[in-house]
Amino acid sequence: MRKAKPKKRVILPDPVYNDQKVSKFVNHLMYDGKKTTSYEIFYNALNIVEEKMAKEEKSSLEIWKQALDNITPQVEVKSRRIGGATFQVPTEIRPERKESISMKNMILFARKRGGKSMAEKLAAEIADAYNNQGGAYKRKEDMHRMAEANRAFAHFRF
Repeated sequence: MRKAKPKKRVILPDPVYNDQKVSKFVNHLMYDGKKTTSYEIFYNALNIVEEKMAKEEKSSLEIWKQALDNITPQVEVKSRRIGGATFQVPTEIRPERKESISMKNMILFARKRGGKSMAEKLAAEIADAYNNQGGAYKRKEDMHRMAEANRAFAHFRF
């Protein structure tokens, strides 16, 4: 490589839960630099989750973290061209990328949902992911199924 790797930026923890993961999620959720708005959406969503899932002994933050873990993919397929043919090669995912993919999927499927406000949509997606349902969980299952189907090409790994 010609250039040095760029330094990792330090992400400050969020003001309420003092958690870096929350800050990363809010950064993914943010539109047009409106960080305050996205924090508001996220905290409202957690409040809605707290009300909906009052029977759970966990806090809403723990429910959210468990939901993220449930939709985090372990493997993905990457296209690799070998001798004129393109193969879908299953590869393991780096931990930072796993986290990023799961957050982006949760937000993407929350935005696609029907509902009143973004906070309600996000809360519904969190609840579904916690219960191993919903679009984001289905996306993870599809990724794993694709990797399993193409396991024969695993020896082409880069």
